[in-house]
Amino acid sequence: MALDDASCQTDRAAPEPEGGIRGFWARVDRAWLLVVGVVVITAWMIQTRPDPYRRAFVFLEDGIRVTISITVVSFLFILIVGLLGGLGRISKNPLISGIAAVYVEVVRGIPLLVQLLFIYYASPIVLRDLGRHLAGILPGLAARLIAIKLNPFAAAVLGLTACYGAYMSEIFRAGIESIAKGQMEAARSLGMGYLQAMRHVILPQAIRLVLPPVGNEFVSLLKDSSLVSVVAVADMTRRGREFMASTFLALETWLLVALLYLVMTLFFARLVAYIERKTSFVR
Repeated sequence: MALDDASCQTDRAAPEPEGGIRGFWARVDRAWLLVVGVVVITAWMIQTRPDPYRRAFVFLEDGIRVTISITVVSFLFILIVGLLGGLGRISKNPLISGIAAVYVEVVRGIPLLVQLLFIYYASPIVLRDLGRHLAGILPGLAARLIAIKLNPFAAAVLGLTACYGAYMSEIFRAGIESIAKGQMEAARSLGMGYLQAMRHVILPQAIRLVLPPVGNEFVSLLKDSSLVSVVAVADMTRRGREFMASTFLALETWLLVALLYLVMTLFFARLVAYIERKTSFVR
């Protein structure tokens, strides 16, 4: 009987330590392998084919920096506009909620490309006409409006912020309204004002809930930033178009541009997923 027990104990497989290979793979987000794979393929193309891929990559480097810069700067403004818009949507003041609702509905109904074109090409005309009408009332302001010249980078940031701010407003509104009303009532019963309760109780919970869609909006913004090339911003897409025009290598140029966009979007998507796991309510 003792022999049987000993043999049974011997036959039992020892549990793999938590820090073993299986435990490591259980903790690792395997989607990072896709990121590494795309990076390796892109690097291999650039190293093995200096002409045209390395030459194209050098030509696109400043465009990559502009693409990332315009995405990050726009996203910071989008978060501010989205938070204010979301708070405006749930405001008890009919004027504030009405303005926020009109902004969201109007902006979401116009394509981003049209908004960018309007801001860069049409809005200076509107401002100059306004300046002419104000010439007899506010000559200083009128002179500045008439002489206004919109910077392409600023126009692109304004267009992306206006468009994505409307979508972000709805994300924040949904996140705030998903918090139980008892949270606000409990905070107010403890003597907090409305703004204090919103800042210390409601918003911290809502932000953790809206983090996944906010991260998805960042990735979408990175891809849609390619549209700013139509307003004379030298982003990666515009630089790719310039390289193709000078070399007539359409396949090689747009293959490399597509891979570079893919590397950036996959990387930031995995980064957002990592932050989401770290801030999740469920551990």
